This record gives sequence, C-alpha cells and structure tokens, in this order.
Amino acid sequence: MDPMAAIKQTFFQECEEQLAELEAGLLAMEGGDNDSETVNAVFRAVHSVKGGAGAFSLEDLVRFAHVFETALDHVRAGRLEPTPEVLKVLLRAADVLADLVRAARDGGSVDENRSQKLADELRALNPGDAAEPEDDLSGLEFQPVHAVFDFDEDEPAPAPADNVFIIKFKPKPSLYAKANETALILRELGELGPIETSCDVSDLPLLSELDPEGAYLAWTIKLTTPKNEDAVRDVFDFVTWDCDLEIINETAPTGPGGGGIDDELAALLARVQASEPDAPDAAPEPIATSIPTPDVSEPTERATQAKAAAAKPSGEADAKAAPTIRVDLDRVDRLIDLVGELVINQAMLAQRVTEAGLARASGIVIGLDELEQLTREIQDSVMAIRAQPVKSVFQRMPRLVRELAAMTGKSVRLVSEGEGTEVDKTVIERLTDPLTHMIRNAIDHGLEKPEARIAAGKPEEGTVRLSALHRSGRIVIEISDDGAGINRPRVKQIAIDKGLIPADAQLTDEEVDNLIFLPGFSTASEISDISGRGVGMDVVKRSIQALGGRISISSRPGKGSTFTMSLPLTLAVLDGMVVTVADQTLIVPLTAIVETLQPKAGEVHGMGGAARVISIRSKFTPLVDIGRELGYRGSASDPLAGVVILVETEGGGRSAFLVDAIQGQRQVVIKSLEANYRHVPGIAAATILGDGRVALILDVDAVLAKTQGDAPPGLNPGVSEAA
Repeated sequence: MDPMAAIKQTFFQECEEQLAELEAGLLAMEGGDNDSETVNAVFRAVHSVKGGAGAFSLEDLVRFAHVFETALDHVRAGRLEPTPEVLKVLLRAADVLADLVRAARDGGSVDENRSQKLADELRALNPGDAAEPEDDLSGLEFQPVHAVFDFDEDEPAPAPADNVFIIKFKPKPSLYAKANETALILRELGELGPIETSCDVSDLPLLSELDPEGAYLAWTIKLTTPKNEDAVRDVFDFVTWDCDLEIINETAPTGPGGGGIDDELAALLARVQASEPDAPDAAPEPIATSIPTPDVSEPTERATQAKAAAAKPSGEADAKAAPTIRVDLDRVDRLIDLVGELVINQAMLAQRVTEAGLARASGIVIGLDELEQLTREIQDSVMAIRAQPVKSVFQRMPRLVRELAAMTGKSVRLVSEGEGTEVDKTVIERLTDPLTHMIRNAIDHGLEKPEARIAAGKPEEGTVRLSALHRSGRIVIEISDDGAGINRPRVKQIAIDKGLIPADAQLTDEEVDNLIFLPGFSTASEISDISGRGVGMDVVKRSIQALGGRISISSRPGKGSTFTMSLPLTLAVLDGMVVTVADQTLIVPLTAIVETLQPKAGEVHGMGGAARVISIRSKFTPLVDIGRELGYRGSASDPLAGVVILVETEGGGRSAFLVDAIQGQRQVVIKSLEANYRHVPGIAAATILGDGRVALILDVDAVLAKTQGDAPPGLNPGVSEAA
C-alpha cells in the first residue's frame, strides 16, 4: 500500500473527528457557551483541517479553511461578537467545509458558487473598514540553502509594518514523525507578512551517518507584520513541543525611556521600594502583580491566556485523557468472529463433559467452569471494543435540521440527549438512514408553520427531541416533536383511497398510527424535495426490523408524536432461554421474557376454533402454541404437559408462548439465517449449540404478529403493541 495513501486516509479520518468537534463547539456557542475553551476548540478544529489539507495540496479546502479560520480568530480575540447572526454564518461555513473534505476524499465536487458566497460572507464579518482580500495559497518554490526566501515575489514591497520579528526555529524529529511540515509553517508565516528565511545546515551529517528520521536543519526567519506576537506564536501552536523556538520582537523598545516592559517593571519596583523607606538593604520580596501590555485590549488578554492553556501538551491539559490507538475494523471483526468460535467450542466441550457423566467436583468440571467465566469475560471485553457512543450519528442531525428548517420555512430547535450511550458499531452504522427519515418526517409533517403554532398558542420555534438510553439490555432511541400530532381520520382516509386497507376496516388508534409504515403511504399533498413519494417510513421500519429491533408510535393530537426504536446493543451475541418444541431446540431472547410458569387445570380457556387464552393472575393472555405456529406439528399440544413463557413487546403488549420444556439460559453467538439460507417468518437468526446442532432464534414480535388474525393487510400488530 502506498505510504502516502495510508497517511491521507488517516488525515481524512482525523478530519471527520475535527468536523464533529467543530460542529459540536459551534452548537455549544449557539446555546450560549462562549468560554475561551470552546472557542479555542472550534478554532483548532479548522486550523488542523487546514494544516493537513495543505500537506496534500488540497487548495480549495485550504483556501476556504483559511478564510474560516480568520473569522474564528477574530471571535477568539474578542474582535468579533458571536451573535446569532454570526453563528448562523459559521454553522453554514462548517457545512461547506465538511462538503469540501468529503469532495477531496471521494473525488467529487462542490458548488463553487455556494462556497465562494460563504467565503465572502466570512470576510464580511472581519472587523475593520475593508474585508480581508482573498489569499494566494499557491505552492512555494525554495531557493538554495542560505538564500533569502520571498513568498510573494510578484507583489510590491509593502509599507513598513509595525512589528519585526526574528524567529529561530529548529524542528525535532518528533515534528516530522507527526506528519508536520516545515514548508507549511513557513507558508503560514508568509501569510502574516513578508519574510526573509535562511537555513542553517551546520548540523547536517555526512550522507553515510544521516538518519532518515532525524532533524538537522534550523531556520532563522525575519518576519515583518502588523500582527502581534500572539499571532506569530499561533502558527507554531501544534508544534510547540516538537521544536526549539525563540521569537524576538526587534521593534519592542527595551532601552531606558523606551516604554518597554522592562522599563515598566523597573518603574514598578522603584515605586515599591520608595513606599518602604525603612526596608533593610536586602533583596526585595517577590511581588505578584499584573503588568499591563501596551495596546492590548482586555478581550485579547483573555484570548492570549486561553491560547497559552491550549498550547499545553495533552498530558498536562487533561491528565484523565486515556491513550488510544487506531485499529483497522477488519481486524476487530476477525477477533470477534474468533471469540464467537471460542464460545461455541467451549459450549461443545461443556456438552461432552456433561454427556460423560463426570462429577461436579472433579477437576475437569471445575476447570471447565473457570474456562466458561474467562470466555465470557473475553467476549464482553471484545464486544466493548466495538462499542461506540451514538454521538457520531447524533452529530450529523443538526445540519439536517438546519437545512430542512430553511427548506420548509419553519423555526426548529433540535435537542439531543444521551449522546454518550454506547452501542455496537454495526448498529450505529445502520442507524443514520432511519434517523434521517424520521427527523425529516418530524419537521415536514409533525411541526406546524410558525403562524399556525402562534395561532395554537405554541412558541413559534418548534422542538424536535432526539434521545438515547439503555433499557433492559437494549438501546432505545426516541424522536419526538411538539407538533400537531398524527391526524388519524386523514391518515385512515388516505390509506383507504390508496387501497392499503378496506373501507370498512375497524382500527384502533395505534393501528391507524402504524398505517404510516405501509409502503406507498404519504400524507404529503404534493411531491417535493423532502417528501411525497411514498417512501421513507416503510424504509425505516424495514431497516429497524433488519437490525432485530422494533418501532412504536405514541401520538396526541395537537401535542406531538414520539417514535420509539428499540434495538439490540450488538448483533453478535445474545442472552437467550433454550427451549424444546417438538424435539426441536429454539432460543427465546431473554430480554423479551417476563416469567415462566407451569399451567394448571382451569387456567387455559378456548376462544373458538384453535385460539386459546391463559389466565395469569386474573388477567387473560393469548396462548401461542409455538410448535403449531412454526409448523413443527399439525395439532395443538396439551398445555398441561408443557411450559408457558410469558413474553412482552417493547410497547408492553404480552403473550404466552407454549413450549415443551426449558433447557436453561445461555449466551449464544448470532449467525445470520437470511445471509446463509433465506428469510424464515418468525425466526430472527440462528446459532450453533454445544452439540454442533443449529438452533433457531425466535423473533418474538414476528410470531405475535403472525398470530393476530384481525390485523389489516400489510400491518404488523407487533409494532402497534397489540397483545
């Protein structure tokens, strides 16, 4: 593999992280968090993207990032107030920056008019009489060593500037090891003003003694710029600890009467000594004081302190930050597969020991128990490697909300909760599309227009809430809005007009709500860029079901709607109850089981035909004969000879599964049945047992839906929580 390609891939991975941090910081600022740490984090994100892009000659990205960075620099220096109008421009600039990064990564293109317009808006934010001119960020051509470097040879000599800095810069090997470039640093200095650069090669060894990873060159740069020293040090922000650096301001007066810092300090000490005439002739005590710097505003001082704090190495800035490494995902997947095989082999070994009839106190059985515990810990640890917070998905939604709000003319505020909730990476990767469709649905169909909200006594700004939490071994994601809710009469009429349900169908409120999941259903009166084509919510339902999840709806007219998705934390392992049905072994997911019980005479009642119910604590619950439903036997089994498992859907609906016997609880490795065979109604997946046989894992909701004979065509009652 090309080393540069690997470095470039790493750069784009880091760009994704920086863009996420950028958007999170801007949203925090939009919410009123304008402290220096947040502002500096936003600035550093853009600065990092710009620096890396320059290394790969991504000129469009560098050019826009530079303009963006300049505006942010004014914000952190206190020269530009982060008003709501300013933040709107910065947020849109973050969107354009993300588009430019993706275009550079995937080889696509972006709307140049849009990016140019945003760049002009960013320049217009710059304080002063004139907007900053567009910078020439073309590549550099270096002259021979010891020659004078002029980065703007074609430009006329500028008028004498306020400050002249002599910068002595000697990189360490660690600077290059971190993919930094001396040329990029010199180029950035050149953006501050004319520079004259010479290179010291006195430490350069003979070719036979040269270390390819070493650093032997030192640079002396004379910079003439109207900027202050803080701006010069900003250029070295990310290499401060990987170089020897000295910056001398030649224009700062240091002689007597020059008004420099040394004179102010001397005058201050003189005043202190004069105020203590009786003090003995001894060294004065150290005095803690604040010495004002000429021509530096208070906001700039605060920004300088923030920059100094940001310049600390990561170990000092955050002692609690844990070190991390990047590992190729294929390696992790391979490790998980091997651990899964280890679990299966451990179960097989346990099965053989049980069949051999060894005593529980024997050394082999004790060692096998310890192996089982160790295997479980290894499996949990490996699964934790793949666990990631849903923050990576949630952070994509604010941009979507802003775009949809602009397209629909609505005022929308997105509130996110539980971003740190962790779930398997495979689940996270497949959450983006369902969440996108549901957010679009909430804004386009759920929230009213501003004038309609005001007429209804609501705030003009609508709220969409996105939350995640762990519940009963699963992750639950909710998308709610404070809009008008589902117009059930209209939904039912549209379904009748489209031929999705019979005209005389008698549906509950929950069943009417779930009509929106039917393919081809849409409440939009006309086709637009957002909706109206009858696709979206049916895609959401299929996507969630493909993940082994469920989705339910709760809606109140005039108050809003809540969509609840319940998903497994991982698609690799499952805690289940092993049961026997007609000499077949099945797995019932443990998260769906409420209790198990032995039926007694008089508790089971017929309901006409083959339907039966069982009385559990004075409540009648539908009794489902699993063997008959799955076609293992043609006639109903004797409930008094079997075991009843009470199961519950995510929405609280309950049913009783009748099985022949329970073998016990076990953690099993999930194998996709659909990928290796085909889809089987009522079956979610398969697994391999300790004796080598394949056991099927029940899809509780699908089995319940199959038993509901009164469901309208195409409607899954398991979704509507019917029991």
